[in-house]
Amino acid sequence: MILTTTEYVEGKKLQMLGLVKGSTIQTVNAFRDFGAGLKTLVGGELVKYNEMMNNARALATKRMVEEATGLGADAVVGVRYASASVMQNAAEVMAYGTAVKFRED
Repeated sequence: MILTTTEYVEGKKLQMLGLVKGSTIQTVNAFRDFGAGLKTLVGGELVKYNEMMNNARALATKRMVEEATGLGADAVVGVRYASASVMQNAAEVMAYGTAVKFRED
């Protein structure tokens, strides 16, 4: 499965199949969250939150690809990510794009 942020795949004619998306809501456990709260006092990178967001993006992407595969897609173009805080210490990550099939014209 080809994933691209562009609206095309070089050298391919595309048939649009439709919007596909994948999402997840993630949080870190309370002990890690407490540690992150202490980290804000001294500054620095919140490593566990970075890991959480990387895992969330990977899962959202996987779910988007599964949806595209179900439509018979060869690629997803125009891939974008969005995130939002759903509640304190929990974030939603969404991956979305347009599923396409390669045409032989």
